Amino acid sequence: MKKSFRKVFAVAAIVIAGVLNSNAQELGVRFGGTNGAGGAAIDGVFSAGQFSRIHADLGFYKGGVGIDVLWDFLYKPLSGEAFNWYLGFGPTTYIGDDFWLGVCGEAGLEYRFSSVPIAIGADWRPTLWVIEETKFGADSFGLNVRFVF
Repeated sequence: MKKSFRKVFAVAAIVIAGVLNSNAQELGVRFGGTNGAGGAAIDGVFSAGQFSRIHADLGFYKGGVGIDVLWDFLYKPLSGEAFNWYLGFGPTTYIGDDFWLGVCGEAGLEYRFSSVPIAIGADWRPTLWVIEETKFGADSFGLNVRFVF
């Protein structure tokens, strides 16, 4: 257990340092979990163009750390509208007593307030795990609350 905690702490420290030194356009928290495991994550969004972005999470779930790095494609129905929806995919991992590696998709809807620099959103992340054991989970839902820079 102590060895596992050291691995989780080391990974968390590296990722948090990277997020703090990055140029995120949005930074906040995601409530929800991976495959039904409840938890919370540090949630960051980094622009990758007008209609795409990198959506990264460092999550803390059931004695381990999860990392998702997703490439999202934004759909903005009308220019200047506050509602956007997005689809994306990317690698995911869980590091705890076991090591899991897979790929997850993402479908979400978000609202950006015009009067305050806050964005809220909800997403669904189906995941195909390929390392530790192969399995599919479609029960990962989350609520995002982010500060917009």
